[in-house]
This record gives sequence, structure tokens and C-alpha cells, in this order.
Amino acid sequence: MVSRLRILLAGFFVACPAIAATCEDLTALSMPGVTITSSVASRAPSEFCRVKAVARPGADSEIQIEVWLPSAASWNGKLLGTGNGGYSGALSIPAMQAALNEGYAVAGSDTGHPGDDLRFGQGHPEKIADWAWRAVHVMTDVAKLTARNYYGKFPGKAYFSGCSTGGQQALSEAQRFPADYDGIVAGDPGNDRIHLNIGFLWSWLATHENGAEILPAAKLPMITRAVIARCDAMDGVKDGLIDDPRRCHFDPATLLCKSVDGPECLTARQAAAVRKVYDGAINPRTHERIFPGWVPGTEAGWRGYFVGHAEPARVDFWRLWLFGDLKWAPATFDFDRDVQWADEELAETSALNADLRPFRANQGKLILYQGWADPVVPPEDTIQYFDAVQRAVGGRSSDFARLFMVPGMGHCQGGPGPSVFDPLAALDAWVTKDAAPDRIVAAHRVAGKIDRTRPLCPYPQVARRQGNGDIDDAASFACVAPPR
Repeated sequence: MVSRLRILLAGFFVACPAIAATCEDLTALSMPGVTITSSVASRAPSEFCRVKAVARPGADSEIQIEVWLPSAASWNGKLLGTGNGGYSGALSIPAMQAALNEGYAVAGSDTGHPGDDLRFGQGHPEKIADWAWRAVHVMTDVAKLTARNYYGKFPGKAYFSGCSTGGQQALSEAQRFPADYDGIVAGDPGNDRIHLNIGFLWSWLATHENGAEILPAAKLPMITRAVIARCDAMDGVKDGLIDDPRRCHFDPATLLCKSVDGPECLTARQAAAVRKVYDGAINPRTHERIFPGWVPGTEAGWRGYFVGHAEPARVDFWRLWLFGDLKWAPATFDFDRDVQWADEELAETSALNADLRPFRANQGKLILYQGWADPVVPPEDTIQYFDAVQRAVGGRSSDFARLFMVPGMGHCQGGPGPSVFDPLAALDAWVTKDAAPDRIVAAHRVAGKIDRTRPLCPYPQVARRQGNGDIDDAASFACVAPPR
């Protein structure tokens, strides 16, 4: 797939002389369908050229793009594209600033709309396409050409990094535009967007009856504590973490109240609701799983998306983008026919193509990571996609794609486990030095101080303590094959 913008720019890339421009000169840069609205030199907090542009690759498109260019003396010769979160049009300013401080030229976009309200896509299929896949690709073209005019040469390497929706954008780039980036970091991607929203809907219905709450949000931390107590020591180390919750056979019925309902127990209906969330969305006709459930240990985070809310998260995905009915009720969703219809009508909102052979043929490298305690994107969904990539490329994916599961990490960050790590540095070493990441050290911080480190291992390997070493020191652990 090649964008109209890229076709139009192809000749421009060749014709434009390789002469570096000043920051102010960039306002005169001419690109088909793109207008440079401002180009301002900034010296705070560091010296860089901040370029703002508007791209209109479609008749109903208006994509706001920013490209931040460090001084020629500070530039590391590389470009980093950054992703977004949720359905938000907000740029990832902290990520852009961090990359700028490392010497990267950096790009970000609003994906074609402001705010986080899904009304932007109602009756606007081109704006949905911009959000789903086109904006990042167009942003990439604009950023490369802007950097070329500023420095007098194109970036030597281009990377993309994003988590959550940014992770989906990352995988979309690898799938749809394999030549855009030399390396990609995709975190907690939720790239099966349609079925992820089905998972939110299923889990809300499981924990509510006729719109009334079955499972109180106040009980969720109690369930998580019980899960940790039951499964913490499975990996031989009692550290408050579950290294693979799929091996945690926790039965919520063990928390059944002995007599009356109370804050430290579950009623039979509540235990059944928890089990239904664990099991995941099921087709009632075929009994096939539609989407993985949320694993034990994620319960405390369920309040963010389907517990303690009057409606399931992202209900407007269905009301506005599929059914076009503001009065549509979640209880009317048909987990057989409506799933098939959504898969057909909204296919471009997901990034499911596992055949990454074109990306590998372009010498691309991919680092995936996923929190085991993620209450937003079920960990098994990311593992299933990675397994599908392995099958599509003939089982030899480790030469270009690796997945790192992060015990105790929530959605993209946080949680009780070590979740501070630098996948971009690992990616850069892989791309530029052919140093494939055999482990990435992650840290846990309290009040800004590191109190634990732990290696993250390429899936399916797991970290196991060697001897009697300090359980808070990554040096005490080795990456080994998982237990059978």
C-alpha cells in the first residue's frame, strides 16, 4: 500500500537540492497536500526547531503534525516517530521531549482530530482511516522530508515507538508500510481493536445485570490480593509478582462468603462474574472464543474500563461507528452476528496482519512488550499475535521480532513489578549493531529511587533466580526456557 502523498513526494525527494535550511526557511517547504504553518527556533529546554504542519491526504482529512529538529550539532542522525493513546488527538509530548534530549529528530501527530471523543468519526470514514493508520504514515513522510531540508540529508535510521494505541500504530506501520521504519517498538498494543472493544463490552455485561452492578469496584483489590497470595511463589520467588498468570489456576469461588455478603468475600453471583471476565468473550452459537479474558492479577484495574461504570468503555465505538444509533443499548449486542458485521465494516480499525515478511525483508526489527498485569489489553491477545507472526514467517521470527513480557506491569507502565526500561535503546543496538536483545533490564522505583531490578526475557523465556542471589537484583536471574 502506497499513500497518494508518497507517490507525489517521490519526485520531490529526488529533485530537491541537498542544502541545509535554517529553521525559518522551512515554512517555504512545499509538499503536495501539506502546509507548513510555522517553523520556530526554540532554546528552551534545549535548542531545537519546532515545525508545525497540516496534511490533507484525503478530502475530509486535516492532520496536525509536529516535527522537532535538534541542532545539527546535537542530532544523532535518526528520526523517531511517536504514537498516541486511546482515541486521543494529543501528541505524546513527554515521549517527544525525551527523544529530543537523546538527539533524535522527533515527529508526532493528532491523528487527524482533536480530543478523545469518538464523535470525530461519526459519518466521517476518512477521519477514521486517518486515526487508524493513515496519519502516522503521512506524518512519517512529512518528518523525513522536513529533516532532509533542515539537515541537508535524510535521517540515517528511522524508528517508531508507541504504547497502547501507539502500539497498535506501531504494528500497523510494520504491516501496512514496511519501508517506513528501520525499527519499531510496540507496547501493550491492543491491535485487535474491534475485539478489544468487544472484550470491554462482554466484561461489563458479565459484571452487571440490567445495568445494575453485580461486582462492586471496592472488592477488586481484595481479589487481586487473593490471587497474589495463591500464585506468587509459582516461580520459586515470593516477590509479590506473578511471572505468568496463565499458570495461576485461581478459582474465585474460594472467596465465597460463608454467610452474609462482606468486603472480604464474594457472593456466588460475584464469583461467577469474575470467572466470566477471566474466560473472555465467547460466541454463544459456536462456543469459540472471540477475545481473551483478563488474567488473574489484573482485577484491581478493571474499574478503569468495565467495573464501576454506568456503561462499558468505548461504547461510542458501537453507537457511532457501527450502529449509528445514539440510543443503542449494550445489552442488545449479538456476540455472533454483530461480531461478524463489525469485523467487516470496521476492519481498518485493527492491525491484525501477522505476515511481516515484507518488514523483515526490509531489514526491519520489531520489539514488542506487554505487561502481564495489564487491565486494559489482555496479555494473551498480544501473545496470540506474536505466535501468529511466528507461524506466518515459518517459526523464525527471533531474527527480526521479539516479545518481552513484563511481570507485574500494568498498562504500558506502573504496577508492582519493575516496569521502567528502555526498549528504544535495545532497538537501536539491534538495528545499528546487529545486537539482538537477549534480555532487557527493568527497574522498579519508589519515590524516584530504584528498589528492584529484574531482567525481561524474550518470550517464551522467563527469568529464574540462580542460586541464592538477591531477589531485587537483576544479576541474580537468568533467562531460561519456561517450565513445561
